[in-house]
Amino acid sequence: MKIEDLKNYEIKQHRFLHDINTDAYVLSHKKTGARVVVMPNDEENKVFYIGFRTPPKDSTGVAHIVEHTVLCGSDKYPIKDPFVELCKGSLNTFLNAMTYPDKTVYPVASCNDFDFKNLMDVYLDAVFHPNIYKEENIFRQEGWHYELENKDDELNINGVVYSEMKGAFSDPDDIVERQIMNSIFPDTPYGVESGGDPDVIPSLTYSDFLDFHSKYYHPSNSYIFLYGNCDMAERLDYIDKEYLSNYEKIEVSSEISTQEAFDKRRDVVIEYPLTENEDDKDKTYLNLTYCFSDYRDRELPIVLRAFEYAFSGNPAAPLRKALLDAGIGNEIYASSDCSIKQNLFGFYAKGANPEDKDKFLDIIQKEIERTVKEGFDKKTILAFLVREEFKYREADFGRIPKGLTYGLDMLESWLYDDTLALHHMECLDIYKKLKEAVETDYFEKLTKNSSKGEKNSIKKQMKDSWDGSCYGIAMSMGLLYEGYISLADLTDSKKSNYFTLNYPYKDKKFLNMINYYQLSQHLENGGKQSAAVSASFNNGIFTGLTNWINGYDSLPVFLKKLVKYCDNNHVELMGYSTSKSGHAVLITGCEFDSSLRLGS
Repeated sequence: MKIEDLKNYEIKQHRFLHDINTDAYVLSHKKTGARVVVMPNDEENKVFYIGFRTPPKDSTGVAHIVEHTVLCGSDKYPIKDPFVELCKGSLNTFLNAMTYPDKTVYPVASCNDFDFKNLMDVYLDAVFHPNIYKEENIFRQEGWHYELENKDDELNINGVVYSEMKGAFSDPDDIVERQIMNSIFPDTPYGVESGGDPDVIPSLTYSDFLDFHSKYYHPSNSYIFLYGNCDMAERLDYIDKEYLSNYEKIEVSSEISTQEAFDKRRDVVIEYPLTENEDDKDKTYLNLTYCFSDYRDRELPIVLRAFEYAFSGNPAAPLRKALLDAGIGNEIYASSDCSIKQNLFGFYAKGANPEDKDKFLDIIQKEIERTVKEGFDKKTILAFLVREEFKYREADFGRIPKGLTYGLDMLESWLYDDTLALHHMECLDIYKKLKEAVETDYFEKLTKNSSKGEKNSIKKQMKDSWDGSCYGIAMSMGLLYEGYISLADLTDSKKSNYFTLNYPYKDKKFLNMINYYQLSQHLENGGKQSAAVSASFNNGIFTGLTNWINGYDSLPVFLKKLVKYCDNNHVELMGYSTSKSGHAVLITGCEFDSSLRLGS
């Protein structure tokens, strides 16, 4: 049996990923809507995971506690701790479960086919049929409970997750990273602690815990991944018959919200514990973090890692030297995080003092200005890109199976857009482009614009009430691409105000966002408003709509949702209505204006 023969799955996408030498199918389970990606290839170290989008609403650590508890016995495997038994007795090459700020993932890997099937079954039964509904003690053991050994003793709180997070909350490095994310994304699930705050964990009730599992641990909210040399059709058929087919499709509200831009940079001061007699001199962490564009940007994760290396990741890094020479901190580093919906990049000084703050910010700003004026050391950037490309080609991830690395990387876009499962899977074209860009001012421009945090002013302008359908459509599409408005806003007729942005031609920053567009006259055609294709191209990053009509399949997915092919080389713009006369600009590509970024 072939994957194409499976009647209970719909193939959404199928292509060969040359960069990582594997076939790839993106599927949807017809009955439940479960999302599935399979990558059949010759790799003997087979990988499977099932994951769920699990955005927390508070810091009770419910997602983390559920992750622990579902592995404490299930309908098929009612033993107390099947996870421990698998660790001791299976032939696994990887076995774990991970709670992230916005998702929970259960991965296994094995080179033995029988063992691999058994691991899959244990994990599938654990997530869908756990014993947590039968035994409240599982929640108490893994989450939190009161302890009193003797009647005169002090009442204590204990629990596996509770104790684990007490340790995490006592580590300064962990505290800093956690508070940065909580502070820069206060209006999103990233604004709370998915692992659990020890002060908040005891407020989680057993009923709320069960509600969380029943809401999010459903096939309609699941992400299933298979990789390696195994009978993929047989595995998918088994998953359907044994698990997925027992459920009906439901709507699960688990979307990850986007943080709106701040009006100005926010300053946050937090404290962390020292030992009783420890001096607080040289114990301060200083940090400046920026929020960049989101998961759709394929280049940015590599660019930000290059910035890490150029600014602080090597002994000759000028920012590192400048801060150390100024006596600010004893450890200087930069760090990026592109594993969540919106990307982060930050500068750190460890071992500093509170009075160093202004000088810290001033030196960073001056070093950025100097870099923009004089340029990065091109050999440094190129050396980094060559090294990273080599590592990517080698695909040696140490103890982590490479299939699992690919599968987790996939979630960096798949989790937020079902149509972008394979978005980050191929990178060689990006490395080629960036290596060529080293000889230009690409990196310097990106650095200059990224440091300004100008997205705030553009957000303010977007909220004004404007007229002008022609530019309105163009700017709506541009704003969609840049992440300011959602596809739902554009396709919802009740929100058509986004199509009437007034006079953006007065703002050159807006105009500069557009360098590939369709200028079309609206036509009456059987009651439909269609637009004749007329393209204008100026070094855009997208393939044109005309290419799509001719069968070329690289038009961005969000544009395919907004336009559809009609007869005689016409396209219909979805969700837009206008009078019988007039014209419109339909954008099909825009230059990535890196100044449109959220600074904090």
